[in-house]
Amino acid sequence: MTKPNLRDALKAGKFIAAPGIHDMISAVVSNKVGFDFVYSSGYWGTASVEGIPDAGISTYTEMLNRVATLCRTSNAAVIADADTGYGGLLNVHHTVKGYEAAGVAAIQLEDQEFPKKCGHTPFKRVISTEDMCDKIKVACQARENDDTLIVARTDARQVEGFEGAVERGLRFQDAGADIVFVEALESEDEMRQACERISAPMLANMADGGKTPIKTADELQDIGYQLAIFPSISGLAAAKAVENALNVLKSEGSSNSSNLPLFDFAEFNTLIGFEEVWEFERKWAKS
Repeated sequence: MTKPNLRDALKAGKFIAAPGIHDMISAVVSNKVGFDFVYSSGYWGTASVEGIPDAGISTYTEMLNRVATLCRTSNAAVIADADTGYGGLLNVHHTVKGYEAAGVAAIQLEDQEFPKKCGHTPFKRVISTEDMCDKIKVACQARENDDTLIVARTDARQVEGFEGAVERGLRFQDAGADIVFVEALESEDEMRQACERISAPMLANMADGGKTPIKTADELQDIGYQLAIFPSISGLAAAKAVENALNVLKSEGSSNSSNLPLFDFAEFNTLIGFEEVWEFERKWAKS
């Protein structure tokens, strides 16, 4: 199937709200709801598969496999977190090649030192602006198709202050980034100023529980953003639902409870693709 083109959507002035998809159950449910774009988060991909923090522990190969699985499963185009590019310039080159071959619509790279940390946690450190600009240039040259967009993220707000973060965003757009992502801004005023001063399409990170105020899509568009990711929405919602389910089972001794809403099993079988398996069996199975 042909997936939506992110560059065309941005040129058309369409505001893009991309939910974070942390596992393939969320991916097939997202297919049912219907989104043009979804987001693959390093934090939530690492948490869902390995149960460990997003602190540069997962490898390029592990993350590539997760991204490729999401691209195969999702009907939406995927914006993918590629951390720091998993090393130096040669690593960035291979990361872009691999992610593009996996089918992503946009590749997000950040200016943290390796190993990186979640953008809304402490003790982040950033590389020089010049080194990050080189990464952006390498990434742009490595892609085979100009419709694969490069998202340049700076984590400098908590390291160099607001002015330092905006200055990096300006340098990143000049280096060729298609989208600029100034991470962990701390107020609506900072968000507005950043959007006013950086002319490249701006991405907002609506990380629930993080440093940046959570706004609606309409509010973000008014502020000046062209797209927003909601990276934690499926992961936190799933964690809360699982907690509730386990508490009901522990207290009531059954899953058959008015206090425990469950997705319909028959519908889930269809979403996950069992209809095709059964059709195959009907055609080929020997009695």
